[in-house]
Amino acid sequence: MYRRILARTALFAAVCAALAAPTAAARAEPGPPAAPPAAGAPAAERALFVPAANPAAAAQARELAVAGRRAEAEALTAMATTPHAVWLGDQAPARAEAEARETARTAARRGTLPVFALYNVPGRDCSQYSAGGADGSAAYRAWIDAVARGIGDHRAVIVLEPDSLALLPHECAAAGAAAGSPGEFGGDLARARTDARYAEIRYAVATLEARPGADVYLDTGHAGWHTVDSIVPRLRDAGIDRATGFAVNVSNYHPDAANSWFATLVSACLAYADKGGNTADCPDQRRPRREAEQWLATRLTDADRARMKHYVTDSSRNGRGVWSPAAGKYRDPQDWCNPPGRGLGARPTTVTGDRLHDAKLWIKIPGESDGACLRGTAGPRDPERGVQDPPAGVWFPEQALELARLANPALMG
Repeated sequence: MYRRILARTALFAAVCAALAAPTAAARAEPGPPAAPPAAGAPAAERALFVPAANPAAAAQARELAVAGRRAEAEALTAMATTPHAVWLGDQAPARAEAEARETARTAARRGTLPVFALYNVPGRDCSQYSAGGADGSAAYRAWIDAVARGIGDHRAVIVLEPDSLALLPHECAAAGAAAGSPGEFGGDLARARTDARYAEIRYAVATLEARPGADVYLDTGHAGWHTVDSIVPRLRDAGIDRATGFAVNVSNYHPDAANSWFATLVSACLAYADKGGNTADCPDQRRPRREAEQWLATRLTDADRARMKHYVTDSSRNGRGVWSPAAGKYRDPQDWCNPPGRGLGARPTTVTGDRLHDAKLWIKIPGESDGACLRGTAGPRDPERGVQDPPAGVWFPEQALELARLANPALMG
């Protein structure tokens, strides 16, 4: 018995230490700058920043250890200490500036690259599960200015306002109706608010890209949402010409192959439109691949390909692909909202084998809820899970353990 208690005590210490401290790779101080790779050489791996883990992850890991479920405790610890994005959005400007500065400086000391997800655009998420955002355009510009000051001259990847372009204000009334609640952006103000959204994103792109080490990626939703000719005009209106590129699959579940193909088509269509082509002519992700590849081969020159925009993808929860409930089971399945049976996807990396694909990232923090999913029912329980899901951004123990168990590549032995 005494030996068993000692073993458990050691495990508790290991779990707590792992969750309280960054990984060894993240702790390493930067050495001298690496020489640039030779032409045609593969890109060098760039270590990504590991933020502090959600405290609830440590609590859950301790509970699992107490119950003798050591493998699960270690898997959850590994998940929580994998590089993931730092989300800024509900902080006042001064607080957002301070957090951005502390993150950027800490990452620089460790020789790692931080990933920020900025989530504060007015009318965020059509005032639904992740409702919030700045109180108007002037407040948003002041907030962006503060974040830019915080980042300063440090290197940073910035995923700018997930869902801001894939779900525009004039589409909020329909989105609210589908979710069973009226949106607040319908009626005569819809177009004005959409115009304001584009102006807000353009301002953010210009301000953040002006920082010497910042790479900004705009929102495209995911491969199962907009077609290429639908999202490309939005990217152009939002200032993609001044951004590093765009992000695909943030907080969603589409597999890597689908994300990369969709992103390739979006990037090609942007290049085609830049030289005067009509975006309506661009092939979308539902077109037979052979036909789309033929279009790319005949419509884009080498010069066009050289200026194609880069992209990042979110692989935090796509290890098992998308969830498809039985047809007709739910009035609104909400397949994006805490779907069951999903797993972690590819570990974050800046080496992807594709010159346009800058990184696979864990942008969504795995283990944190998407919201109280009702799937068209009166609630309050999620009818698929049989429990009341936590609010958006709150740790969801059942889902967290599910993601770790079902990770692909595997996280457990």
